[in-house]
Amino acid sequence: MSWKWAVGIVVVLFLSSCRNDRVIEVPNVDQIEAPVEVRRFEQDLFALDTNQLAQSLAELKTAYPDFSEVFFNYILRSTDPQVAPEGEVAYIRGFLKHPAIRYLYDTTQVVYPTLDDLQPEFEQAFKFFKYYFPDYPTPKITTFISEYTMAAFLYGEGDLGIGLDFFLGSDYPYAQYNPNNPNFSAYLTRSFDRRHMVSKALQPLIQDLLGAPQGNRLLDIMIYNGKQLYLEKALLPYTPDSILLELPQTQVNWLYDNELEMWAHFLKEQLLYSTDYSEFRKLVDYSPSSPNMPPEAPGRTANFVGWKIVEAFMQRHPELAPQDLTTLMDAQYILEQSRYKPRE
Repeated sequence: MSWKWAVGIVVVLFLSSCRNDRVIEVPNVDQIEAPVEVRRFEQDLFALDTNQLAQSLAELKTAYPDFSEVFFNYILRSTDPQVAPEGEVAYIRGFLKHPAIRYLYDTTQVVYPTLDDLQPEFEQAFKFFKYYFPDYPTPKITTFISEYTMAAFLYGEGDLGIGLDFFLGSDYPYAQYNPNNPNFSAYLTRSFDRRHMVSKALQPLIQDLLGAPQGNRLLDIMIYNGKQLYLEKALLPYTPDSILLELPQTQVNWLYDNELEMWAHFLKEQLLYSTDYSEFRKLVDYSPSSPNMPPEAPGRTANFVGWKIVEAFMQRHPELAPQDLTTLMDAQYILEQSRYKPRE
């Protein structure tokens, strides 16, 4: 019995609403000014005078006050006596001179001598950001390396830190450095490239706008992640779904072709209101596959369905704008008001 046939009966029992195909109008933002300011922290860090490192480091921190607080305290942890028992200056000196770190830095500079080719995409995203969220400042971009600690984060008054070492290309030998690290699995590193940089860099910004999920049921998390994808698409309307979903196009096609069956599966297995994260983790978090689905199914299938529910909800409520999703916290309300019926 095929998977589609096995879940088809459930659809008849649970789904009765009309179909919604969301057509998102892309506003004209040509007149909005959103200049992109890129600061290369990693270049300034590796240019420090190691003969006068204490003074040079202090000057660097003065030049990057908000970013330095996050980078040195929480990413590099050079201010933590347990991590740097000989003191921060000695730790930074060792970091700058370590052959593997130096090689990583040199590699990032070869791959990203500038970010000029990405600036138009960032600028367009920031224009849409200013259109939908006019009260927020345009983010500044600060690049860094951290030996694979963090890809992107938000700091200060809404500025973006981007870890270049997470965007060196899918053919970069990430797994070679730590074969047992699940973060270097092939299904993840395939998106560690420049095509995904802008969308991944925007994710912390969108998460900050949305706050935390209100609830721990699968429904709460999949709707939250669906809102995130919806806003990501609003800021990057011309970016392919394969980039936003961080999946090969074949798997994106599978999601669209099996939307009905996935939704029926969640209903049949009574997963929507489950609070057992271990039961549905692979449906919302990075994973190579989704349990109890065909091998062609990628992980995070519930996020895709959550996105389609949010799209249906927004079509049902044309008076709402994308920014209104930041104040709509009730996942059950969004589901009911969406009258969601997946694609057949």
